Amino acid sequence: MRIAVLGGGHGSHAAAADLSERGHEVRMWRRDADAFAPVIASRTITLVDYRGRREVALALATTDIGQAVRGAELIVAPTPAFSQLDIARALAPHLADDQVVLLPPGSFGSYVMARVVRDAGSRARIAFAESGTLPYLARKHGPAEVAITTRATRLPTGVFPAADSARALAIAAQAYPSVEPVEDALSGALMNAGPIIHPPLIVMNAGPLEHNERFDIHDEGTQPSVRRVTDLLDAERIAVREALGYAPPHFPLSDHYNSDRWMYGNTHDKLVDSGDWREHIDLASHRYMREDVGYGLAFLVSVADLAGVACPLARGLLSIGSAIVGEDLSRGPRTLGALGLASLDVAALREMLAKGFDE
Repeated sequence: MRIAVLGGGHGSHAAAADLSERGHEVRMWRRDADAFAPVIASRTITLVDYRGRREVALALATTDIGQAVRGAELIVAPTPAFSQLDIARALAPHLADDQVVLLPPGSFGSYVMARVVRDAGSRARIAFAESGTLPYLARKHGPAEVAITTRATRLPTGVFPAADSARALAIAAQAYPSVEPVEDALSGALMNAGPIIHPPLIVMNAGPLEHNERFDIHDEGTQPSVRRVTDLLDAERIAVREALGYAPPHFPLSDHYNSDRWMYGNTHDKLVDSGDWREHIDLASHRYMREDVGYGLAFLVSVADLAGVACPLARGLLSIGSAIVGEDLSRGPRTLGALGLASLDVAALREMLAKGFDE
């Protein structure tokens, strides 16, 4: 299958190398020409995993997004939520009927990108899907090298509009057989593990993160007190899903630590043992704060308001994160209010998610 992979981060490099090695025709796009120069020049990515280290060839590496997505059946965009608007605007003139855009994960970016593409004038019949996590635990070791610690074994995924779910997920499953259907894009967004695992880790470890040049929040940062907060925060997420009528499995994050039922199986020890997450984290700018608190947690709180679910931990972590960065993150761009959806009731929102936009 012809696949376009967008972005220049850990997940994008992992996706491009992994999907290409598995026989797909992969075209990779990144807008930063200087940072992308080593991949463009060699048209290869060095992949490191349990099988060792090897060079993986790509069909194309380009800074021309139109060239990357032309003729692609699947467009994979494992990019931060805060980059989705710009990517959607760049994509809009080049999309064609029946293409599928997969955001792993999305933070409700499936709806956001679909709206941006429509507002840009595109009337191509596109399905936007989002999953609960990246298909990989991965970290770049250089501008053209990525290490994959493990791959997802279960990938709950919702589609906007949900009416296109069967077709979109059939295409996504050709790249990721671990895809599992969920009801719609909001259900997929409420599977996103990032806003559950990362906010307690970055907020409750703010002191060590500022003091140490490198710190592993998944190792010494994951103490029993932090785990208790994470479990209760996840219970708020699950309560929101249940209040909205979404069915189990809800993929409780506790399974990440205790069971093989989670998206990567029981992989916490592999993550810690890799050493790849012992890193420098700037509290004001890191993706865990800007994306997982400022987008994901703010989104969760706004959906909890719609569902009538109290979420004191989510609100508290959002407030403390706001104090740390000196901004009110609850007023960010990914709340239902900011998206113009706060006036809808649950039934109206679910209907819009099923049918898509009115023409």
